Formats: sequence, structure tokens, C-alpha cells
Amino acid sequence: MGEAATARRSRITPERAAELYAAVLDLLREVGYDALTMDAVAARTHSSKATLYRQWGGKPELVVRALRHGKPGGIADIDTGSLRGDLHALVSREDDCTMERNSALMRGLAMAVHTNPDLRRAFKELLIEPEMAEFQRVLRRAVERGEVREDAPALEYVVHMLVGAFVTRTLIDDRPPTQAFLLSYVDAVVLPALGVPTTT
Repeated sequence: MGEAATARRSRITPERAAELYAAVLDLLREVGYDALTMDAVAARTHSSKATLYRQWGGKPELVVRALRHGKPGGIADIDTGSLRGDLHALVSREDDCTMERNSALMRGLAMAVHTNPDLRRAFKELLIEPEMAEFQRVLRRAVERGEVREDAPALEYVVHMLVGAFVTRTLIDDRPPTQAFLLSYVDAVVLPALGVPTTT
């Protein structure tokens, strides 16, 4: 998927790609994944379906690329000198309004990811695995600094904890995820599980 996709995307400018991604996310919020069609994307963006298929191969890759484009990048570049600082910086990259919009979007995509193998594969290859690899670099630095034991049992569950808090906030509390909630969750749950002090 990677080399072919790179060759396809080289034919479109970054600015045009950004416009297309924004339109895809808008359509996702409006109609959901199942009802989103390449015809609708083409009409919304004044593109041809042939262009869209040539650039992205199909709806699953286009949707996941749009999601990844809409997320702040550079997880591995976050290096404040402490794991607590890194996790707080990671949480603080999106404001509350953006978190609420993204949370609603992910809830809308959850069923489609589980029922559509092509979308699930694109999610894993283009979004989850790259972000997991970047996040593991943040955790490795914490181990190398001596903040976290290399054999700490909770190390392999940090992402599960953070994603779980983000996703279930609305389900359990009927409130959207916010910076304040996630920062307190990092200090109350994630850091203690790793044996890391929760004060600077």
C-alpha cells in the first residue's frame, strides 16, 4: 500500500490534498462512513472519481489519510524531559472543541471499522501502527531516563489506557473528553500504573 500510495499522491499538491481531506472529514461528520461515497467526495471537491481513485485507491485509504492529516503530527518529537511532561504535552495538542469533534467522529466510525475489513486494514496500516511506533519512542525515552522500569507491566497498556479514557468519556459520563479530564487521568491512572511521580 505504501509505495503505490506515495506514487499516486505525488500527482497532487499538498494544498489540494488538504482541501480534499477537509471535505472528506466534513462528509464523514454529516453522513457517516457507510453513506459516504466517492461520488459525494468528487462533487463536494469538484474532482473526478477517477482522480480520487488514482490518488487514494478507494474510500478506506482516502478516509484514513484524511483522519491522519487532521491529527497533530510528531508524537515522537515531544520531548519535555519527563514522561509526565510528554504525556501532558501530548494531551494538550488539541483544544476541547477539537477533541469533542474528533470523539464524535471516532464514535461514528467505530462500527464501520469493525465491519469493514478494508477500512480496518487501512486504519491499522496508515494510522494505528505509525502512531503506536511514535508513541513507543516516547515511552522508550522514559525508560532510558530511568523514570520507568523496563519490565513495568503497565508499559504495554499505556496506549490502551489513554485511548480508552478518550473513547469512553462520553459513554460513561455523558460528557466529551477535555484537556482537564485527560490531564487528570494521566496523573491519577497512567503515571501511577507506571510508577512515575505525578508532580514535577
